[in-house]
Amino acid sequence: MLSSRIARLLAPTLLVVLLWYLTALVIEGWRGVPFPTPLESVQRLGQLLLGLPLNQHSIYRHIAVSLQRWLGAFSLAALLGLLFGLAAARWQGFRLLTAPIPQLLLLVPGLAWIPVALLIFGVGEAATGFMIALTAFAPIALATRDGIRQIDPAYLRAGRMLGATERALFRQVALPAALPALLAGMRIGLGNSWRVLVAAEMVVGSGSGLGFSILESRWNLDYPAAMACILCLCLLGLLFERGLFGSLERVTLRLWRGAPEA
Repeated sequence: MLSSRIARLLAPTLLVVLLWYLTALVIEGWRGVPFPTPLESVQRLGQLLLGLPLNQHSIYRHIAVSLQRWLGAFSLAALLGLLFGLAAARWQGFRLLTAPIPQLLLLVPGLAWIPVALLIFGVGEAATGFMIALTAFAPIALATRDGIRQIDPAYLRAGRMLGATERALFRQVALPAALPALLAGMRIGLGNSWRVLVAAEMVVGSGSGLGFSILESRWNLDYPAAMACILCLCLLGLLFERGLFGSLERVTLRLWRGAPEA
């Protein structure tokens, strides 16, 4: 029902706002440092949305630059991860040769790639894209490979009984059956790369972006602006994670696994 969905949305939101207010009160009373409240942060965000510049650019410019950086690098990581996973699932020799690579990449925190990115590309867009793509690649590659290899053998037997070739089985049976795992890997890659985007913009950015704006707001003691940028990051991340990939995952589960839509 619509009312229950609204309640599920409002309840955690109100809880976060309450904890935020309590944190602001505690920090101000304990350390004597003014901590931006939700109201102050929302008011600052409204000023920015109405055209007040932030670090010589509008908030829309910072959002657009961050999205452009992330979308380009994540799209590359998704393509390479899918190709890697498909190749590893289909050819045993390739799988045995490259099996440790995505697992090792998955164990390395995204921020650990900062010195590597700087050494290879220097300060600039290429270093930022390298870090984003590298952290998104591993979960997508692993999910694609394991999703295809772990499909129900009954699907393949049924396809062979109907006369399907190996190529047709791979394209029409294995790939659709692996879609839930594939989308789950992309959601994990999205979260990893979205977090690294902010850190990369702080360290190797080029004067714009939400991560860069958070760092600059800190140096300028404009903490409400920093919190406003964090709100933008949360809203954009939820839009992609829940709005796009969450919806795709629910539809895929309903179509291929018979699961009810949440």
